[in-house]
Amino acid sequence: MEPMIVARDVTKTFGRQEVLRGVDLEVGAGEIVALLGPNGAGKTTLVNILSTLVVPDGGTATVAGFDVARSPREVQRRISLTGQAAAVDELLTGAENLVMLGRLSGLATREARTRAAELLARFDLVAAARTRVSTYSGGMRRRLDLALSLVVPVPVVYLDEPTTGLDTRSRQELWGVISGLASDGAAVLLTTQYLEEADRLADRVAFLDDGRIVAEGSAAELKARVGDELDLPTPTLDDVFLALTARKDAA
Repeated sequence: MEPMIVARDVTKTFGRQEVLRGVDLEVGAGEIVALLGPNGAGKTTLVNILSTLVVPDGGTATVAGFDVARSPREVQRRISLTGQAAAVDELLTGAENLVMLGRLSGLATREARTRAAELLARFDLVAAARTRVSTYSGGMRRRLDLALSLVVPVPVVYLDEPTTGLDTRSRQELWGVISGLASDGAAVLLTTQYLEEADRLADRVAFLDDGRIVAEGSAAELKARVGDELDLPTPTLDDVFLALTARKDAA
């Protein structure tokens, strides 16, 4: 599997606070990696470094073969970043939002309309295409926001807690969309506070705590490891998280 995101010994300090203390991480094409950890662990800082919004203090990070510090514009052309809030124009319809961004991204009018139609179908928004976004549900807005980030196709997608605040049904709908991105070949780095989400979606899970990756592997591998250690017959990712927290407290 070709690595599209590579972080090696990445460090970052804000003032006197060491936020990242030597992070190593890879995400391959067509792979979903979930980055988990408590608030303040450094998840968003790492995503910001990988999306060129923050410059690392040490180590190296490359995206699609380009160094985030030396070639930020090349990296920016190959990524999309979707956060917790839906960045859409509520006064426009879903279709108008997509066409407008397509035109701003350099597409001709016909190309922008064609791309908008493709994305509306892909994200199950055709029925609401000509409806103002102000009437959309939270889940619909988040799907539109993700569609907007993909107006120009890119090989790397960052999702920073994209389902925060959504109800269970809306989250599950978005899970299908995220799985589809990886199926189409995108490398997806997902930060989430929902362990069930990571369990369902991720090919690999990385736990970030106190600026370091403290555990990494498939959800099945991590659960089996903790199950053997604690003699649990059916461990969950919650058990993994609690075990890692207990080790930290005992250190």
